[in-house]
Amino acid sequence: MGVDALKSALPGYAKDTKLNLGSLTSTSQLTDQQLWGTVLACAFATRSAVVIRELAEDAGDHLSAEAFEAAKGAASIMAMNNVYYRATHLIGDETYATLPAKLRMSIIGRPGVDKVDFELWCLAVSAVNGCGRCLESHEKVLREAGLSRELVQEALRVAAVVNATAATLDAEAVLAPAAV
Repeated sequence: MGVDALKSALPGYAKDTKLNLGSLTSTSQLTDQQLWGTVLACAFATRSAVVIRELAEDAGDHLSAEAFEAAKGAASIMAMNNVYYRATHLIGDETYATLPAKLRMSIIGRPGVDKVDFELWCLAVSAVNGCGRCLESHEKVLREAGLSRELVQEALRVAAVVNATAATLDAEAVLAPAAV
């Protein structure tokens, strides 16, 4: 089911989200691993059970077991890092940026997949989680590694559409009549 199930579940007012979800997953310039790792990591970042379940099904068809675990790892590490780095930035006292984080982040150095792919997933999750400092950091690493702005932008579009899908379907679930 996967993407098709999500598209079918989206209500009429979310037609743009439905069309974007279909086109992003069928016409991407990202490699299969980059695309589906981004999709999976962003699904995890949304915390939406239905979106995680459906997109993990499709991602499993496109990712190796190692890449599948690494994409989940990107979502996990960024759930921590995005809170920490967003908070130290929002406090407004640059002294916090000079203090060691003292948080274990070894997966970033040894993700088990191509470092560029992992960085791309971290960037996309940072977009979902709204951490400007992490977005800047991961975008810089990706650009230095030779990834084009257009591919970075594509990962950001994936993050936006997966997030919109989750927000819409979770809100609709709240409004649905309770099962008897």
